[in-house]
Amino acid sequence: MRALIVDDSSFIREYLRALLQRMGVTCVEAVDGRDALSVLTDAEAFDLMLLDVNMPGMSGLECVKALRDAQMWPGMKVMMVTTEADHSFVLAALDNGADEFLMKPFTPESLREKMSLLGLAA
Repeated sequence: MRALIVDDSSFIREYLRALLQRMGVTCVEAVDGRDALSVLTDAEAFDLMLLDVNMPGMSGLECVKALRDAQMWPGMKVMMVTTEADHSFVLAALDNGADEFLMKPFTPESLREKMSLLGLAA
């Protein structure tokens, strides 16, 4: 399984990478939405994108919308990783193509549970 971790925080990227690698997941990192779209254009298939919401340049919401509008990697699951709990935001993200949410702060167990809900049990 391959995952793309997209977050402007190097700490969060490293933490997610460590958790996912312990589950046997191969990880690639991107620092914002634009970087993620560039990686997706040049890379082999990913099963999962873990996408931060609040990033400079291109936000997670803008990225997932661009990804789904372009029909890039239609089988890839997108999990928003966020502190945003506002109901209208959640609906907007789902409407734009997000598949699941992981609320910060999160535990290894909550990540594993969300992956399982997406059919990506590692």
